[in-house]
Amino acid sequence: MLVSRYPAVSHAFVEREVAALRELGCRVETFTVRSAVGADLLSERARQEHARTKALLGRPVAAYLRAHASHVRRSPVGYAGAVRRALSRGSGTLRARLWQIFYLVEAGVLLHEMRRAGLTHVHVHLANVGADVARAAVDLGRGTDPAQAWSWSLGMHGPTEFEDVAGHDLPAKITSAAAVACISDFCRSQVMRHSAQDVWPRLGLVRMGVNVEQYPGLAEQRRRRTPSPLRVLFVGRLVPEKGPGVLVEALEEVVARGVDVEARVVGGGPLAEQLRTRLARGPLADRVVLLGPVGQDDMPALHAWADVFCLPSFAEGVPVVLMEAMASELPVITTRIAGIPELVEEGVSGRLLNPGRADLLADALTGMTNAEQRAELGRAGRRRVVEEFQPESNARRLLELLRHVGVLG
Repeated sequence: MLVSRYPAVSHAFVEREVAALRELGCRVETFTVRSAVGADLLSERARQEHARTKALLGRPVAAYLRAHASHVRRSPVGYAGAVRRALSRGSGTLRARLWQIFYLVEAGVLLHEMRRAGLTHVHVHLANVGADVARAAVDLGRGTDPAQAWSWSLGMHGPTEFEDVAGHDLPAKITSAAAVACISDFCRSQVMRHSAQDVWPRLGLVRMGVNVEQYPGLAEQRRRRTPSPLRVLFVGRLVPEKGPGVLVEALEEVVARGVDVEARVVGGGPLAEQLRTRLARGPLADRVVLLGPVGQDDMPALHAWADVFCLPSFAEGVPVVLMEAMASELPVITTRIAGIPELVEEGVSGRLLNPGRADLLADALTGMTNAEQRAELGRAGRRRVVEEFQPESNARRLLELLRHVGVLG
């Protein structure tokens, strides 16, 4: 398993998938392009994964030279061919060629580590640098050791890759991968847009998931507590596409309507200071707390504190933070975009709104003052997560997909 940075706060779903695969008896070795930093190691499991994960960057120069020398010795002609193919990828600009050289350097180390460990397949999450490195490593392996069945597969999430198809060299990566595991039907449809029809049989639905036992259902406990104030929880990167500004605008309107409300905002990012300034000057100064990044071990307590979870995103895949909230029977308010409607059913397991509408969000929050209604939505949300979004069932889906394409026996 290769990720551009692993473990990471935003990649807890990968940790769960790795653990589920291992529990099913699958041997999984983890690699990361860049080593995790302290801010990513906020849970015990993340620290354990960090200790057993090999980073491709940050090694002595001699390690890169030795790795590539071993590939040249196997087949100078095959190595040269892999270099030529790597340099032909991407946009063709000088900068793109330079980055392909970097990817090839890292790929040589990955291939060296795979050979030492007896591995021939690498699965990548996200069509970013990790996919470039995996593709180059497999191509290098095929060129210098064609007797081995080298292959790679890709876990597709979106929306970033779909917003910059050319920059991610997406069609070529989809064609190169032995299989593409899509986190939603919506995601799969977008992959289909950028691939030939003969590739479609290699596209599978492999959802992300949460361990529901880590998020106890608390609907009844929340229903019985003091009804005011309404407690709102947001978890996500503080970037425009997550809609934190929309949330603040909606909360200001809720307060103007006379509703007693408090909110906690979990996450870091470039909008943090801007939000802090706005909150300090407005009616939410004593009502909204910016907590910064929080580890997985601390999330259940925040779910227990909250009455409603709010994620007014403009662009998403299928947010794991929604799954975690729903697993704890916390009613959710989010937007009707991408794969979210495959998780949240309007009026049944949560509320789905048009994106960018602070007025609709204020209406939905105001409508969440009824504790009985919140409990009903919360229970339905947990049932939906149990039904479709658990790591073990989706790890089985990934293994079935890899067997279907002939990667696994």
